Amino acid sequence: MANDTRPGRRQERLRVRGVALPSEEWAEFWIANGRLTREPLPDATTVVDGGWLLPGLVDAHTHPGALRPGDPLDPALLRRHGREHLAAGVTLLRVPGSADRLPAWFGAEPDQPRVVSAGRWLGVPGTFYDGWARHVGEPELADAAVEEARASGGWCKVYADWVVGEEGLDAPPLPVGVLTELTRRVHAMGGRVAVHAQTAAGAEAAVAAAVDSLEHGLGLDPALLERMARQGTALVPTFTVWETFEQVARSSGSERFRSWFRAAHARLAPLVSAAHEAGVTVLAGTDSYGTPELPHGRVAGEVRHLAAAPMPAAAALGAASWTARAFLGFPVLDHDAPADLVAYDLDPRTDLAVLRTPARVIHRGRVIR
Repeated sequence: MANDTRPGRRQERLRVRGVALPSEEWAEFWIANGRLTREPLPDATTVVDGGWLLPGLVDAHTHPGALRPGDPLDPALLRRHGREHLAAGVTLLRVPGSADRLPAWFGAEPDQPRVVSAGRWLGVPGTFYDGWARHVGEPELADAAVEEARASGGWCKVYADWVVGEEGLDAPPLPVGVLTELTRRVHAMGGRVAVHAQTAAGAEAAVAAAVDSLEHGLGLDPALLERMARQGTALVPTFTVWETFEQVARSSGSERFRSWFRAAHARLAPLVSAAHEAGVTVLAGTDSYGTPELPHGRVAGEVRHLAAAPMPAAAALGAASWTARAFLGFPVLDHDAPADLVAYDLDPRTDLAVLRTPARVIHRGRVIR
């Protein structure tokens, strides 16, 4: 890799070349005005000369700007968390729910990743923490979902169930009819629906409603995977957050809850592997909050979890790059695409640990590192 450009220095005309993924073809791009071009620019500075080029990484489930779910958004934290993602090569975030709607500058300023948001968390009373989500009754839920999707630019996030203790195991999920009508309404206005589901009943309701993405899916019945693949419902298993959920299980005081969680968690890796085999779009999301236990910029760890499920290394990598970008409507490396890319000295498919140390991160045509 050439090292003649200081991280953070603005470059009007850059040149990168290497093996592009997922095409596996040798590629040479020039960068001007924040976009890739295949037309040579004689005065460009070479910043990547060899190695592997990937479309910018994606964390498809993260919650920057607060240290706990539902805390008021802190602009300073939001900016810091965005930079932490970007330093790790994550140039695109999907933020499926927050306490407040994200400010317009987040996702637009040069030192921040691009952002797909989903407005405020939505649920009926009793799902998610009181005061931390927008709680409405079942009859008002579809209207609220349309409102959040419009305010966010397309997505909304809904809780089909909520399990943080024994009582959640017996609570009925959001009725299928309510979730189906909500999804129909959001789709009709051109939006998309992400659904939190931990239990088998919650996941079944989400799949029956043909939502766009199923978040977590601990209790998902494998028999539903073929239907998910047919209708395009993605699975975001968020392995990273379950590393810390064991603490919740231990401190719950409920042996039934601990047993449920441990059994569901043990089923998750085989479920993800089966989902990939069935053709379900699997996406990498960390469910990070910026705490010491769930810091931002750790999507590389989520990719390793996916690969260990197992998924093929290339598929696990795509879940945090080209596959996720396509699902969210963003291009990969091509002529006239946005100049968002990450470069590695070694092929990350042969050693996923390489993802932790990108040789170059370029975002909006600017060298980040």
